[in-house]
Amino acid sequence: MPGRRHEHCDNCYNARCQLPLHITLSCMVVKCPKSCGSVFHQCKQEEHRLLCPNETVPCLNASYGCPLSMTRCRLAKHLEVCPASVVCCSQEWNRWPAAETDLAFYKNVSENPHREEDLDVAAALRDQELLFHSIKMGNVFPEFIQQDSPLDTDGPDGRVEEVKEEARSCCSGACGELPGEGCVVMEEKEVKELTQEEREALATSKSVGSLESYASWEKMFNKEKQGCQQTVKNLDKTKEKEEEGQGTSAVGCRNNTAAVSNMNEESGWAPWQDGVMERLSREANIAEYNMYLVHNGAMLINFGQLTACTPREKDFVYGSLEPIEIQSVHTYNVPTSYRAKRHHLKDPLRKVTVHRGVDTADLGEPAGGLPPYDEVAATLLCCLERELKGHQVSESAGVDGLYVDVGTQTYSFAAAPFRKEASLADLVASSGRPHRLHLQVQTESVTRRHNRRSSAFSYTCGHFFRRDECRHHFRNAHADIQASLGGWLQQRCPLAYLGCTFTQTRLEPAGHPAAIKFRGGATSFVLQPDVASSLGGGGSEEVRREAGQDEDPLSCLPLEVLQQVAAYLDSYTLSQLALASRLMREVCATLLQDRGMVSLKWEKKTYNHGGSSWKCRKKVWQFSSAFSSVDRWSFSNIPSMSDHLKSCSYYQREERAEPVALACLAEVKEKICSSKA
Repeated sequence: MPGRRHEHCDNCYNARCQLPLHITLSCMVVKCPKSCGSVFHQCKQEEHRLLCPNETVPCLNASYGCPLSMTRCRLAKHLEVCPASVVCCSQEWNRWPAAETDLAFYKNVSENPHREEDLDVAAALRDQELLFHSIKMGNVFPEFIQQDSPLDTDGPDGRVEEVKEEARSCCSGACGELPGEGCVVMEEKEVKELTQEEREALATSKSVGSLESYASWEKMFNKEKQGCQQTVKNLDKTKEKEEEGQGTSAVGCRNNTAAVSNMNEESGWAPWQDGVMERLSREANIAEYNMYLVHNGAMLINFGQLTACTPREKDFVYGSLEPIEIQSVHTYNVPTSYRAKRHHLKDPLRKVTVHRGVDTADLGEPAGGLPPYDEVAATLLCCLERELKGHQVSESAGVDGLYVDVGTQTYSFAAAPFRKEASLADLVASSGRPHRLHLQVQTESVTRRHNRRSSAFSYTCGHFFRRDECRHHFRNAHADIQASLGGWLQQRCPLAYLGCTFTQTRLEPAGHPAAIKFRGGATSFVLQPDVASSLGGGGSEEVRREAGQDEDPLSCLPLEVLQQVAAYLDSYTLSQLALASRLMREVCATLLQDRGMVSLKWEKKTYNHGGSSWKCRKKVWQFSSAFSSVDRWSFSNIPSMSDHLKSCSYYQREERAEPVALACLAEVKEKICSSKA
């Protein structure tokens, strides 16, 4: 019986077991039905299926989207090319703003039409776009952010005060100086009851965001005022009952208000009320008494409720004192490089504050005559100051316990105020100015005294690849191409610092000539093979119309031939071919399991009770941006850079017809003359 275990079979590992068959003790010895060569008792057949190498099982990444099933012995080899085994490239690099000394080059690069061969410029423009989208103007210049509601800021025309006055008058029109009970009923209909957490959040808030928040404030204050009024009424009623019982006259009733107010004043624990210390000693315990003295001791002394420890009239008066000789022992030698701090050089008791204002008065320009700041340049400058020096441009710095250096930088932007969620990219797009390159074309992989995790100038590749494609991508895209753009793979004119934008690519894949280009849509480097002109376009559109062909010649081929041709293409080319037509999309879809990768698309679902969870809605199949691997590089057949310098407009030669004496020629002549003498 396969489903029942026997006592003998649990401990028997003999392939030639000859024990007689018994229902409760043992069973027969059988071979694996999958022909893996294993021999075991029949009751262990289900257990063997968990270890059999020939058993068909799903992929280990089945829960991540892999639909393939195979024998267990092929799982390890399959994981290398599993479509669900996706790896994210984590290569990082830094890029800094362009220096002021190279503005001529970056200006010419921005004005000239961009070429795909300019790999460093194309990559820098991509990084600049990512940087501008990541910089939020509210984090850099919070003082220039416009408020969503007119109640947030006080405008110059006083509109905010008018709105506040209208909000007050709507509750205090016919109810006296402050809202009464009738007004509270009206507010309860308009404003819902707040919880304790909402009251605390509203109390700690520094701004009134809307009219509803202002009404909530008014409601809280009205309830406090009503409680005070009700307390006064209760005191009045108590006093009236006592006076009626004692037979007081009408004159005493007329003095009821003064008596009640006097009693109200003498019953509190405020430091300015008379007899507060006597009442406190009678009504409070020793802990509350001591805590009250700690918090209100200064006010009690000022109001005369408590005497100071050392009154001025009882100050110590020096009498006949004998001088005592002071002996000082110096056991520490001050080093010569010691520089005393300011609190050592000056009297710490005398707090001196000096304000120095630095403005543009020395430039001779009137106030407001200077042009506004460039938003991009000012933002990058502030971000660079924070990245390299660890602080803002305008930031207070404490020198010691008494002195603080306060720096303030004033800006004037033409596009201010900014929207709350506006980024630097939104400002550049709305300005209508031509796009310029503000970042350096050179990259660096070593940090420059900044935290890479929170840096605004650090970039991560972030592309997803199959496990077998990741190593080729890192070696070719980052180690061979990106790291060699500074003069090895791509060579620029030596006069680039003067503004020359000429560049040429010196290397190409060995054996298969191809051009290296940077595709902005895929944000990655790709290889474009050099194809003969007769095979490149497949004929023009007019030629195809004359031949009666509505489609391109490639689409007229049989499906089997198209699949065979597509099998030789790399992943990036397949992703672009799938966008050509429906036929090509179907052809590329047949290669998804072998060449593509699959990932799960997660969506957040919110429930009625307020909770949320992430659910996998569908599986997304796609091709990566990896191109064909390059094992060897060779020098391309291009002219030397010296040929360009012959015709470079920035290369100005200075030809001299008269001989020029060398710097050390006079000394050599003197030595020769002295040796002859």
